[in-house]
Formats: sequence, structure tokens, C-alpha cells
Amino acid sequence: MSKYIIRLDDACEKRDVNNWNQVEKLLDKYSIKPLVGVIPSCKDPLMDVYPVDETFWERVSLWKSKGWAIALHGYEHVYVNSNLGINPVNARSEFAGLSLDEQRNKIKKGIAVLRDHGINPLVFFAPSHSFDENTLEALKLESDIRIVSDTPANRPYSKYGMTFVPQQSGKARKLPFNTVTFCYHPNTMCEMDFLELEQFIDENRKKFIQFPEQTVKRKMSLLDRAINKLYFARRKRK
Repeated sequence: MSKYIIRLDDACEKRDVNNWNQVEKLLDKYSIKPLVGVIPSCKDPLMDVYPVDETFWERVSLWKSKGWAIALHGYEHVYVNSNLGINPVNARSEFAGLSLDEQRNKIKKGIAVLRDHGINPLVFFAPSHSFDENTLEALKLESDIRIVSDTPANRPYSKYGMTFVPQQSGKARKLPFNTVTFCYHPNTMCEMDFLELEQFIDENRKKFIQFPEQTVKRKMSLLDRAINKLYFARRKRK
């Protein structure tokens, strides 16, 4: 039976508070504990349309107290190049292609911000899914993070000294995999998104699990590799 995980992207001080409150209320209704990606020092101009939420870090602490997993989601969420990295989903990156020292500096600063607010993240995912081996090395050198929420696969696996928990879809839908992560961006969700998500949760509530913050030693299987290759082959054809 498939296990489903909800991932919420782009939590930061500039956000659509009403949408975030709505998704939180929905997930609480079904006792679902998602993974939330926090941008430590957001400089993304797309977020400037939202007012600063002065209570943001209090809300992050509340999420943590409810058992939600908190992930480091980049540093400033600003793209510096068009590097695809080792998870070639989008041709834009805050990390991939930069030197190890540059990436260490970003990770170090991002971790410091979260720790200043009482959060020591164990999970990372990069803006636009783009990272490289230097990103992973920087995480190992500058943080306690050994888990990445990303890459298409059947179930969590170990590579580059990190555990990867697969992320395969931008919305909730039935997929024939062991562990499925649905990635949502609350800031840009519309009412239909909320309705469709609740309907899916209501019909599949027993399949939702808390994000696994434990490392694994399991290597990629032939099935994992086949899913990965098929996923990126389909993206190239689009």
C-alpha cells in the first residue's frame, strides 16, 4: 500500500497568511503532519506581494510543537544561475554549480537563522529542486541534516551519504509507489486546490504518514532507477 506525505514549500516571513492558515486547518482536521520548508532569509522578489508576518517564527515553533517536520528550504530563495544540478527538474538554482565554499556559506547562514529561532532542521530541499554534490557536502559539513526531500523513486534510499525521501508530484493523486510526497505551495493555492486536496485526503486518510526523519542505508533498487529515468525522460518530451 502506498504511503503519502504532504510537503509545504516556501514558508517565510512574507507569505499568504490566509492560505497558510487554511491549509493548516485542513491538515489539522485530518491529523496530518506535513513537512514544511522554511526559507531562512527570503529575498525572492516574488514574495514581495505579501506583507511581512511579524508572528511567522512563532508559527514555525507552533508547527514544530504539533509534530510537523521543519526543513531548511534554501537560504534566500534567489536563483543565481540556470544549472540543473543532479535532480534536473528546473533550469534554475540557488545552489547547483556554485563552489563548495559558496554553498557552505549559504547553508551555514541558513542554519544559523533557524537555530536562532530554536529550530535545528534535519531535512533539506532546494528551491526548484536544484542541487548538486557540493550542496550535499555543504549540508554534511555545516548542519545535522542527512535527509533530502526530493528525487523521483519508489521509496527512501541512501546515496552520497544522504537519505533521499522521494518527491514525485505537485498535487495529491494516486501513484503506484511505496512512498509518495505531494509538494504544495500554499502561497499560490486557489480554492479549487483546497477542495481537491481535502477530497483526496478524505478518501485516502489512512495512507498519510508523518515525514520520516530517520536515515536509511538502503541503496537505490532497479525499480527506483527505472522510475527516476522514466520521470526525467517524460519531462524532456514535454
